[in-house]
Amino acid sequence: MSTLPPPARIGDAIADVDTPALLLDLDAFEHNLDTMVRVTAGSGMRLRPHAKSHKCPPIALAQMQRGAVGVCSQKVSEAEALVDGGVRNVLVTNEVVGAPKLARLARLAKRAEVSVLADHPDAVTALSHAAQAEGSTIAVLVEVDVGAGRCGVAPGEPAAALARHIAAQPGLTFGGIHAYQGGAQHMRTPAEREAAIAKAVAMVKDSIAAMEQSGLKVPIVTGAGTGTFLLEAGSGVYGELQPGSYVFMDADYARNGDPAGDSVGLFRQSLHILATVMSRPSASRAVVDVGLKAHSVDSGMPRIDEPAGAEYLRASDEHGLVSVPDGMEMPLGSKLKLVPGHCDPTVNLYDWLVCHRHGRVESIWPIAGRGAFY
Repeated sequence: MSTLPPPARIGDAIADVDTPALLLDLDAFEHNLDTMVRVTAGSGMRLRPHAKSHKCPPIALAQMQRGAVGVCSQKVSEAEALVDGGVRNVLVTNEVVGAPKLARLARLAKRAEVSVLADHPDAVTALSHAAQAEGSTIAVLVEVDVGAGRCGVAPGEPAAALARHIAAQPGLTFGGIHAYQGGAQHMRTPAEREAAIAKAVAMVKDSIAAMEQSGLKVPIVTGAGTGTFLLEAGSGVYGELQPGSYVFMDADYARNGDPAGDSVGLFRQSLHILATVMSRPSASRAVVDVGLKAHSVDSGMPRIDEPAGAEYLRASDEHGLVSVPDGMEMPLGSKLKLVPGHCDPTVNLYDWLVCHRHGRVESIWPIAGRGAFY
């Protein structure tokens, strides 16, 4: 955590917030939390939101207060920050390799309910040794590659073989199947996403069948994201959902096709970057203080929500070039609200969330997991 103070104080007007700053519209944020609960109610699904999007214990606790069984993290250090902030149930949705990380994970499992993924028997054996050394118990889920082409063991018998290996190791319990089709989240049409998740579901069914033939009961199948969670919820095989970005949303999710007809259209844009105009070199051009170090551009440039009509063209380290339409006033010191292209890595660049309602700062939350990538 940085020693820099927050860019605002409770009660400040948004116009007085120092920049660059990460803003959270509390009305939109709470709408998103409540909407997720509403649309999944009655489905039989457990909700385990992914905290890699926000890295913020107050948000994780708000999700759990609304019924989430716990949260996901992507790294051990993220999980540590969440547990330090009061979260008591974390699934690390990643493979953990290396003695220092394994020892930390095993120690964390004595403070909270901790589970993790594996896709290789050697990793399982190392997890067992770490758990035994610390006297803890860790639930381990088999990560199945269901089409994302990243981590994961092949579905069917390879997944079952790894599950049997987990179940046989001291200090470990078999926690179920992790089946996340990350590539499907930003497929632009509903038909593309439906096809991708249908293939994933078939692979999960093959894996469950192979495990049950081995005499293993599969406690849970977990996965899904903001772009597809309604599909996994209706699949008949998933029991737990892991959407993360829904709390914030971003410009890339807004590009998914038919936003009013699928999961993306349910949620409001709650996250913005506040920028200040620092230069007006011409009538058609402005420069703001939000550059590459203040937002992630892996999914494209940010969208400008306020003032509508201006366009963020390109970024350098500390500067953002903005196209100003004819007749638009944008004097030095003007504040712009930007929608990040990709919320998760943008949040990781900030220490604080400046939470506002009705134009005033209501709360300031630390992004405790900022920079937690080991």
